[in-house]
Order: sequence, then C-alpha cells, then structure tokens
Amino acid sequence: MDIFRKLGIAEYVVKAIEEEKFEKPSKIQEKSIPLVLQGKDVIAQSATGSGKTLVFGVGIIQSLQRGHGIQALVLTPTRELAEQIMLALRKFSKHKPLEITTVYGGVSINPQIDALRSADVVVGTPGRILDHMERGTINFSRVKILVLDEADRMFDMGFIDDVKKIIRVCPQKRQTLLFSATIPSEIEYIVHKYMVAPVKVLADTYVDPQKLHQVYYNMQENMKLSLLAHLLKQERTKLIMVFCNSRRTADFVARNLQRTGIDALAIHGGLSQARRSEIMQRFHAKNIYVMVCTDVAARGLDIPGVSHVYNYDIPKESKQYIHRIGRTARAGKEGIAVSLLAEQDYENFSRVLRDNSLTIKKMEIPPFERLEFKRDGFRKDYRSHSERRHQDDRYGFRGRGHGGTGQRGGSSGERGRGGYGGSRDGEDRRGEGRSHGGHGGQGRRGRWHGRSRSE
Repeated sequence: MDIFRKLGIAEYVVKAIEEEKFEKPSKIQEKSIPLVLQGKDVIAQSATGSGKTLVFGVGIIQSLQRGHGIQALVLTPTRELAEQIMLALRKFSKHKPLEITTVYGGVSINPQIDALRSADVVVGTPGRILDHMERGTINFSRVKILVLDEADRMFDMGFIDDVKKIIRVCPQKRQTLLFSATIPSEIEYIVHKYMVAPVKVLADTYVDPQKLHQVYYNMQENMKLSLLAHLLKQERTKLIMVFCNSRRTADFVARNLQRTGIDALAIHGGLSQARRSEIMQRFHAKNIYVMVCTDVAARGLDIPGVSHVYNYDIPKESKQYIHRIGRTARAGKEGIAVSLLAEQDYENFSRVLRDNSLTIKKMEIPPFERLEFKRDGFRKDYRSHSERRHQDDRYGFRGRGHGGTGQRGGSSGERGRGGYGGSRDGEDRRGEGRSHGGHGGQGRRGRWHGRSRSE
C-alpha cells in the first residue's frame, strides 16, 4: 500500500483501497492522482476499466466535508455507469462517509428530490440533472469539483448542450476533471471554454494487445445466430458479452439463445432501471454467462473477467469497435474478440480495419447445426442443403437490401439505418427503419417511421 500513500492518498482512503484488495495503482491512477490532489484541472484520456473512478474519487473524498451541501457533481452518460460510480465512491469513502446519491431517468423523481436535500456528492445523467434544475430541486452553488466522465460518449449521445447548461450553473471557481477515451472537437471546445490550464494525461491502454486475439467469420446473414449459438456452447464456463447495434436485435438474439439452452439476457435502454440492475447483478454473480447488449447500455461499465466479446453486428463507428474489444484481455488475462460478418457488415468492417490498423484473422466456419430462428422463436432445420437453398431463394433469404438481408416474402427484414438524438433519461434514442423483402427480390431501403426508441 505504500505506493498508494506516495501518491498523496490519505490513510483512511488507503485503508479502503486495501480492503478492496487493490495491489498497485493503474497507469492513469499513478499519473493523475497527484495532479488531482494538487487541485489542478485534468484531462485524462483512458479506456473503460482503467481505474479512473479512484482518480476523481480520491479528490472528492479528501476535499469534501459532510453536510455542506452538494460539493461534487459527476456527470455520466448512462444510468448503469451512474450506479457503478456511486457504489465505488461509497466503498472508497467508507472510513470518511459522505452522502452520495444518484440522479437519472427511468425511475421516480420524488425519492431523488428527498435524497438531494442531504447530498454531498451527486452522480447523474445530464437529462435528469436538467429536470431537477428546472424544478429548482438541485443546487450547485457550492460545487468544488465537477467531473465529466465518458465525455465523448455523452457528446455522441447528443448531450453537449445539456452539459454546457449544467457547467454554466456551477461556480467558476472549481476544479474540473474530464475523462474520455477519445478527444473529439466537441471536447476540445469544453476544454478551452470551461477548464483552467488543464493538464492532459494519457494512460497506456488497459488492454494487452499481445493477449487479445481478434478473429472474424464471414457468412450469410441468416447463418449468424446459428453459428453464434454453436460458438457460445463451447464457452460455457466464461463470461461473454455479445454486442448488437440495436435493442430490437439484442432482444431477438438473447431470446433465441435462451431457447437453445444458453444462459443469456439482453440489456438495453428499453428495460426498466430495476430490470437492468438485476441483470447486472446476475452477470457479476455469474448467474448468467452471456450478456447481449447495445453499446449505450454497456458503455462505461467495468465488468471484470470477460473472456470473449462477440460482435453480432459490426458497429458503424470504428471507435465503438475499440470500446467493445476493450472489455476483454485485461490485467494480463487472455481474451478473444469475435466478429460475425455478413455482406451488410462489409462497409463498417472495412472502416474498422482502415481507421485502427488492426490485424483480425479470418477463421474457417466450423461444422454446426443450422437452426431456423424466428422473431417468436426457433426450430431445428432438418432440410438438406439443396432444399434450404431452393427455399432461401424463394422466400428472399438471399436477397440484399440496404436495411439488411431480406426475410420471407411479405415479412419484415432487418432494421434500416437510424440516427442518434438526445433524451432526458440518460440514454440515447434512435429512429427506426425497416427493410422489406419480396419473394426472392431485393430488400428496399429502410424508411424512417418517425418513432424513437432508446437504445
């Protein structure tokens, strides 16, 4: 523990760190904690799981006094991350207790109003924070430390204007700590506008590239789920994350994996907060071993022990691929990132390879039992190859469309492209389109239906 003490961490925090069985500080902790304790504004560029909560947690715990109003505000993009940060701060402050409360959408606002009356630290999502500001139920006039966590994701989700409004009501004389995996132009603006002589810290990646094995399988779209089920059944003792680009696909994948006997659950913004918390607890307790998730629901969550990451859909942005594969091969452990690639994924996959200069090995598809999955279930497919091909052509399985591979004639195909927009519940929302398959013909481009669904 001496190495933590040398960073300037107080004994009551060191004791809590020791009880959490931390052995040594991470790179970001070693570089940033002394700067934070000196009261400097800090920009820390680091990935999820690098230990940044302790970085700003030490500053908050050692600078605040209980019962003096809200003295620290931590802004974060999602409800799960807010809960995770709150729990971590409570652990680190157990020997100097502070009133730490979370504020996010999807739950009743009244208990939050009661908790805010005695809060020393608030961890929240921008949308619900603004709701409290408009109601006059939150007071930031005594804030000493402002933390912007996962800043790039907050701005990707359309929260930049909300964040600016919140920053403007905080005292100008404060310490601002910004954490982000990337530093896009929007963050540069925040840095120049609202931070004072910030010190930039760049931590080494927490993922060991020598231990992360990246592979992909190239196949028809209608073979993806059968192959995924086959591969997952070979890894029953591991913790696995399966990423999808939409909540609809996540539900479809998780539901049908369950029906093949795989312990899988989906997590996304369409679920209640209670349900999302329950799923996270079960995953941490290893009561389920496959979490099927969207980027939004998973972003920022530190889940130790993930052995495999599967990309059921290839993300549209290359940096999202990096965030996904960063879930495994941590702390010197082996990890595997598997991408399931169909024709509609080629453009996204090419972008991932081009932007990140990655080496991803192509794998031969192993023999596996092909299952025919439906939106309301699945059944085993005992047809011969020639029979399957004839019916696939007939019903449009082999037709291509901008929205995805065509489905049976007259039924809905894969989802079309959507776009992000902000919402008030700490989640992003995406318009939905659907492509329609004819009898073996081309799927048509997905249309906007004017609806919003939170990811």
